[in-house]
Amino acid sequence: MAKRKSDINTRNADALSLGDAISQYLKYFKIEEKFNQTALLTHWEKIMGKTVASRTEQIYISKKILYLKINSAPLKNELSLSKQKVLDLISKEIGEGVIEDIKIR
Repeated sequence: MAKRKSDINTRNADALSLGDAISQYLKYFKIEEKFNQTALLTHWEKIMGKTVASRTEQIYISKKILYLKINSAPLKNELSLSKQKVLDLISKEIGEGVIEDIKIR
């Protein structure tokens, strides 16, 4: 029996997009936060640019705080003054609530 055109164009109400399915999977196994943190570390250069990334000696996350070790005093100062902008860039790229504060040394 041939499918009607209207049957082909309708979606199953239970069907999820791939992105939604992955998101539900990460939430179910309670690994969404770790996944987002890993994405941040992986995409640091894309988020902050090559200059900042090349001067970042160490980067890690603990309890939603991003710790950075920067090898340039002027850049440390600039990042310290621009913490909220950095947080906004991270939220835009990775998602809200991944990072709550930044500590720079």
